[in-house]
Amino acid sequence: MTTAAAVQVLHEHGYRATPQLLLVHDAVSQLRHATPEQILTHIHRTSPAVNLSTVYRVLEVLEDVGLITHAHIGTGSATYHATDAPAHLHFRCGGCGRVQSLPAEVAGPFVQDVHARIGFRADVTHAGIDGRCRDCTTPEEQ
Repeated sequence: MTTAAAVQVLHEHGYRATPQLLLVHDAVSQLRHATPEQILTHIHRTSPAVNLSTVYRVLEVLEDVGLITHAHIGTGSATYHATDAPAHLHFRCGGCGRVQSLPAEVAGPFVQDVHARIGFRADVTHAGIDGRCRDCTTPEEQ
C-alpha cells in the first residue's frame, strides 16, 4: 500500500500520520516479514532517534487500523507484514531457520475439516508451522 493510502486509512481511524507511524509502515512494507527488532534496525538507518517501545506502540496502531498483521513464526517476537499482501502460511525450518510461504488456500481442506468436526473457524494466516525444509531433511525422514 502506498504511503498516501496508509495516511488516508490512519485519518479515517482518527490517527495523525506521524513520522514514526509512516517510518514503521514503510519498514514493514519494504521488509515483507519482520520482527519489531528487525523493523527498528531498518528504521535506524535513517532515523536513529526511534526506539523499540515506539516501534511496538506503532505496530499496535497499524494493526488496529488494518494496515498490518502479525504471525507467530517460531519462538520470539511476532513477525509483521502488510495486509495488502495475499494471505499466506509461514513454514519455518527447524534446521536452518529459513521461512517459506504458501498461499493460505493450501490449508482450505484442513480449515473445513476443523469447522465440520468442532465448529471452529480457524484463521491459519497468523500461524507459523515448524518442520524441516527439503535441504535439511535427512534421507531417513523422507
